[in-house]
Amino acid sequence: MEARDFMPDEAVIAGIRADLETYESERRAARRQVGWRAPVYLGLLAAVVAALAWGFNDFADPNEQWRSTPHLYLYVCAFIAGMFAYWMATKPARDVQQTFREHLLPIVFGFIEDFRYQHEGTPASFDRLPREAVGSFDIQRFDDVVSGKYEGFVFELYEAELANKQGKSEQTKFKGVVLAFDTVAPFPGLLVATHKANMVTSFFRGLFGDGDLEEVTSGIPALDENYEFRTDNAAAAQPLVTGRLAQALQWLGEAWPDEPARVALHGGDGFLLLPAKKNFFELPPISVPLDYRQHVEPIIADMAAMLATAALVRKVGASDDVEAA
Repeated sequence: MEARDFMPDEAVIAGIRADLETYESERRAARRQVGWRAPVYLGLLAAVVAALAWGFNDFADPNEQWRSTPHLYLYVCAFIAGMFAYWMATKPARDVQQTFREHLLPIVFGFIEDFRYQHEGTPASFDRLPREAVGSFDIQRFDDVVSGKYEGFVFELYEAELANKQGKSEQTKFKGVVLAFDTVAPFPGLLVATHKANMVTSFFRGLFGDGDLEEVTSGIPALDENYEFRTDNAAAAQPLVTGRLAQALQWLGEAWPDEPARVALHGGDGFLLLPAKKNFFELPPISVPLDYRQHVEPIIADMAAMLATAALVRKVGASDDVEAA
């Protein structure tokens, strides 16, 4: 199916356009509000910092005025306070956009039954996501979470960022979209298909985890060059890795060319991980008027493509008879 097959009919589109007109007036009001709040909030903060820094000069060594240790602490605190002040100043814009998104998404995703949406909540399926598909992490962030039923199967889709804290920095282990769904035929064990690790990563994985999973290959050079297949049931995994899973991953390579998608099958649970930098359900900045063709239709097309991909992956373990049924 093509993206146009998922687009709303003309009556629904007419309603959406009317909603966009309402949003447009709210957007302009929020933009004006942010326009005066940002300079006022930041200006007041700058005045307070300048006054305190001037006061610190009375106690500082003449050679260290404006740059003594108390000054440095003040500047660090001012930077943090400045970020918070800007966040508070722009809050009206975020609130308007989030409220409209909560109104818009159930309408444009009319092809999803039992549609549910939440923002920044922990997805219900996240605890079932095999850690072997993403590696170890101690930081997790979630953005939009969508769940419902598509073509008869229940799914949960969420934007996630998983990372490890390393000193003052973070190492991102995964950033993108996770699709959780029930498989047509349960896999008797665990099977993960991930981007091929380098030798150092493989060595430390063997020392600290995943060492009990056996590696299998598809026999397709281009696929085995990019993917690593690991499982605790090689006998059950091998027919999938050389068959429908290989075909699905080759198709995914064309649909998601930037970074290989990941797949995890664990019992009746299937997971499709699509690395991506973009925010799939984000509206344009508050300074940009919202246009149906330019901004809304791509959101529908992205969702349709991801669900169609999940519908393909969930069938990799099914026999022809089961799939036909």
